Order: sequence, then structure tokens, then C-alpha cells
Amino acid sequence: MPTYVYLCEKCGEEFSRIMSFKEYEEAKIACPKCKSKKVRQQLTEFISRTSRKS
Repeated sequence: MPTYVYLCEKCGEEFSRIMSFKEYEEAKIACPKCKSKKVRQQLTEFISRTSRKS
């Protein structure tokens, strides 16, 4: 499942959540520190892991 990183615009707390795509679409994200719903998703690096077959 993907990890999403958020930044609270009220207190500045950065936090992450691991959610399925369905949970992400339906989520009402709130800051775990101050409970504000004024959060912004941050851009993060994406690394894909694949298996190699010899």
C-alpha cells in the first residue's frame, strides 16, 4: 500500500499515513498533533520494487 505524507498548515507537523487507494479517495485526513483538517499532501519520492527473473 502507498504511503502518503502530509503537512499540517496550522501547527507545521509533518506526518504520514499508509492507505489503500480506496481509503485515500475516501479519507478525511486530520493532523494527529492538533486535530486540524487543514492539511496538505506533500510530494515525495517514489521507488518501485520489482523482482528480476534470471
